[in-house]
Amino acid sequence: MSAAHEQPTVVEQEQARQALQLLRDVDPAGATVDVTVAGTSESVHLPRAALDLIREVLANMAAGQGVTVVPAHAELTTQQAAQMLNVSRPHVIKLLDEGKIEYRMVGRHRRILASSLLAYQRTQLGASRAAADELAALTEDLGLY
Repeated sequence: MSAAHEQPTVVEQEQARQALQLLRDVDPAGATVDVTVAGTSESVHLPRAALDLIREVLANMAAGQGVTVVPAHAELTTQQAAQMLNVSRPHVIKLLDEGKIEYRMVGRHRRILASSLLAYQRTQLGASRAAADELAALTEDLGLY
């Protein structure tokens, strides 16, 4: 797991915005995209999935959000999981005890697979979006919008 990156500076946000703008419309015909590194004649073959991740990192940086890269197989402590979810450690422990996030015990310590944490996060985002859509529909039905 890489160290958590603090909030990007204004200069980094602008650089990320510019890079994202250039990469936004890149749509490789095949499974890879060729990227030429400035100052060299060498071309790097990036898998399409890597390009998608780079775009996501740049979008977050452009929005002023710090980015942390965590391999899906990495095991996190409850404190690390709490930081990723932006909640308290006791709340994460409650979610684990309720079976909402998979984990395993290592001695007396809980370890959470990053993939399990991301799966929980995706379900929460889906539920939030559904609730927001329902609220928007209700607002329209009541003529408040």
